[in-house]
Amino acid sequence: MLRATLGVMRDFPRLQEISGVLIRHGLGDFVRRLGMAGVVGRAGQMLGRPREDVAQLEPAQRIRLALQELGPTFVKLGQLMATRVDVFPPEWTAEFEKLHSDVAPVPFDELLPELERALGRSPFDVFRDLQTEPVASASIAQVHLAKLQDGTPVVLKVRRPGIRQTIEADLRLLLHVASLVESEIPEARGYQPVQIASQISRSLERELDLGLEARNIERFRKDFEGDPYVMMPRVFPDYTSESLNVQEHIVGIPGTDTAAIAAAGLDRKLLASRGAEAILKMILIDGFFHADPHPGNVFYLPGNRICMIDFGMVGRLSPMRRNQVIDLLNGIAQMDQEPMIDVLLDWAGDAYVDENVLAGDVSELMAEYQGVPLKDIRIGVLLRQFSEIVRDHSIVMPSDLTLLFKALITMEGLARSYDPEFHIVDHLEPLLRRVLVERYRPGAMLARGRSAVNEVVNAVGSVPRDVVRLIREARRGKLRVDVDVKRIDRFTRHLDATVDRLTVGILTASLVIGSAIVMNVPIPNSPQIFGIPVLTVIGFAGYLVAF
Repeated sequence: MLRATLGVMRDFPRLQEISGVLIRHGLGDFVRRLGMAGVVGRAGQMLGRPREDVAQLEPAQRIRLALQELGPTFVKLGQLMATRVDVFPPEWTAEFEKLHSDVAPVPFDELLPELERALGRSPFDVFRDLQTEPVASASIAQVHLAKLQDGTPVVLKVRRPGIRQTIEADLRLLLHVASLVESEIPEARGYQPVQIASQISRSLERELDLGLEARNIERFRKDFEGDPYVMMPRVFPDYTSESLNVQEHIVGIPGTDTAAIAAAGLDRKLLASRGAEAILKMILIDGFFHADPHPGNVFYLPGNRICMIDFGMVGRLSPMRRNQVIDLLNGIAQMDQEPMIDVLLDWAGDAYVDENVLAGDVSELMAEYQGVPLKDIRIGVLLRQFSEIVRDHSIVMPSDLTLLFKALITMEGLARSYDPEFHIVDHLEPLLRRVLVERYRPGAMLARGRSAVNEVVNAVGSVPRDVVRLIREARRGKLRVDVDVKRIDRFTRHLDATVDRLTVGILTASLVIGSAIVMNVPIPNSPQIFGIPVLTVIGFAGYLVAF
């Protein structure tokens, strides 16, 4: 069964290795539930035994250690899971945040063929003072310093040889294992393993392309053109390709070195303010943001200037998604729950959500902050609490929003480490006012109106084609009807109650009309009470009982 599921036997040795690592970290039950242990065992391979110390570790710790041992693909998987605050509880995301992709560097002799293929000749003929010892090494690439022929200092970010094949094999297995988890372990379906595996696959494909990272840098440089306080390194496209990224060498103080920041006399509060405003501009104005603004990806320059690096992980927001984010953040800033509920229902899509319970949970969250000055609200804490509501209602946020939440939380944490009195709302409100004014500008409203009209016209025009497709699918027996039982049950209960009330109303109306007729039409020898026919008295009495 597993052979049919995996379908690629060339990855079988790697599957054995993965199974062995999971078992050594006390995750043998997970392996057995997927049917992996039996198959590997029949292949005559020893899976190993659980480590003696794993019994004292929490499940999240065991998974984190296993991912660390499995290498770059699984480290990236863990780092991505750390962004899924809508799926995993805080203690799990905190554990996954400890994953680092720093690895031992590749010897330069092994890296040289990769550089020669990328440049078409020896790198020593292209660059001066090329340092063979790397200054940084990660799971996908490592960095070397050099100079252009005109003396311009540059950094060479070179992809590790063979890393694409390794990651592609791991991704094949990861997608298959995710499918097994979703089908074989019902309690894991709420974590949507296939969706997460697909997201990590797309993310790694982008990070493997160093040319794409160079284009990301150029986009950010254009977005911040003219800003005297925020800069991005210059890219040299003549030397840049899928496996090599050559960019300007920025000499500054890394964000991790707080002692050097203080010694240089930089204004930490000003750095926090400018960094936060840069990230918020990326999100609210540009719709294109650095998704991992941690201290290691920031340098500080004289004049309290900021330079960001490492643009392999970025977030993109469509105009529709950006408007949702603006509405959500504006609701948070104004402590208005209505836009927050509307955005959540938009994210839920076709999934069933009890709106009354959802509104109650959001209202309860807002009540916690009632009377709290806006300057004292920490957006990171509030977003985590908001994510708990999302998780409780099984609402799965779109992947671009998980990166957004992570970027906001990381940015606020970095800013508060420099300035304990930092209040993100102070920087958020001016930008929100700016984008809201822009949204309701006559020209913008006219453009949205035109877009809406075009959508309606296109929808009406596509009706005949859609009907033909529907008939064709029905003829082929491929027409599928999804039934939402929860909604039907709810509708049935309302219908039953309505029918009951309608029936009682008809009966009581009949009693009143019949009694009135009997009272006004003389019936010979009919018994009477106080001059009123007995049948009339009985009819009105029945009406009073029913009423």
